[in-house]
Amino acid sequence: MNLLDHYFPHLTDQQRRQFAQLETEFRGWNERLNLVARTDVDNLTERHILHSLGIAKVVEFAPGASVLDVGTGGGLPGLPLAILFPEVKFHLVDSIGKKIKAVQDMADMLHLPNVTAEQTRAEQLTTKYDYIVSRAVARLATFHTWIAHRYKPRAEAAPGTGLYYLKGGDLTEEIAESGLKADVVNLSDFFAEEFFETKKVVVVPA
Repeated sequence: MNLLDHYFPHLTDQQRRQFAQLETEFRGWNERLNLVARTDVDNLTERHILHSLGIAKVVEFAPGASVLDVGTGGGLPGLPLAILFPEVKFHLVDSIGKKIKAVQDMADMLHLPNVTAEQTRAEQLTTKYDYIVSRAVARLATFHTWIAHRYKPRAEAAPGTGLYYLKGGDLTEEIAESGLKADVVNLSDFFAEEFFETKKVVVVPA
C-alpha cells in the first residue's frame, strides 16, 4: 500500500492516477529545471507530495472556494492539493517564469482545469481569495505583508479562511516577531514518518 493511500484512504482511482502521473511529470521537469534538490527526488512522495497534502489534514477547503499558492516553485503545495480538491480553484504564482511554465504544463498533462499558473508576485495581485497556502518561502512577518490584503471580505469568505503555511523547526521566535495570532499544527500528529517530526502548518486566520 502506498503512502498516499495509507493517509488518504478515500482517493478515487482518477486521483490515484493523477498522483502517479504527477510524480512522473515532476521527475521529468526536475531533471531540466531542478525544481527540488536532486537528493529529494528519491523521496518525492513523502517529502513533497505528502508534505503538501499535510495542509489537507488541517483544513477542508470548501467546494467552490479559491486558493492562492504563493511562491509555488514546482507546483507545491498547489498541484497535490488541486488533485485532492477538484472542486476548488487554485491560482499558483511564482516570480520565476521557467517554473511557472513547468507548473502549467504539469497541470495540463494531469487534466486539472481547476489550476491556473501565473508568473507574478503575490503583492501585485488584485484578486481576493478564500485561502492562501505556501511552503516556507520567507519568514512569517515578511510573508504576511505580501498577502494580508488578498483575502475576500469575511462575509463572502469560505469557512476557515486564512493562511496555511508549511514550515519546519521551532517557530516560537518567528511567530513572536510577526506579532500575528497564529496556531501551529504538528504534522507528526498525522504522519508517522521521521521526516515529519519537525514539520508544521502555521495557521493565521484572515
